[in-house]
Amino acid sequence: MIRPAFDDIYMELAVNLATRSHCIKRHVGAVLTKDTRIISIGYNGPPKGTHNCDEEWPQTGCPRDSKGSCSLAIHAEQNAILYAVKNNTSVEGATLYVTLSPCMACARIIYSMGIKKVIYLKSYAEYKGLAVDEGVELLRKFGLECVRYEGTLTNVTHMI
Repeated sequence: MIRPAFDDIYMELAVNLATRSHCIKRHVGAVLTKDTRIISIGYNGPPKGTHNCDEEWPQTGCPRDSKGSCSLAIHAEQNAILYAVKNNTSVEGATLYVTLSPCMACARIIYSMGIKKVIYLKSYAEYKGLAVDEGVELLRKFGLECVRYEGTLTNVTHMI
């Protein structure tokens, strides 16, 4: 029996978590780990108790803010960090696995929380049509290891 690498296990979990998202534009999942243990998980969507975009606005998605982004969305990595902190779990020194590379806002939070490494599956810049992954560049500039996942996903329920 071949034992899968932890990177493969955690990225597969992030991909599977993304399927929980109610966003009609993009499904994103995140897994926070420390010392080969999962400390938190998250996926993108509105705050608990507000609405589910795919149910309330199934054709268009939720209303947009002044920058064209979802008005209430919390990104997957934000949800994972918030849940850990809410439950008194330190994320300092953790590794974040996320299906879409961090945007600038998430990169600032990741850096500020002391997360040491980010492994992402797909490029936010490619998704948004940007020239560069600004969040990735910011994290690298300030010394965080930020790499694109290059493993093999074999145990996913639905590929995003």
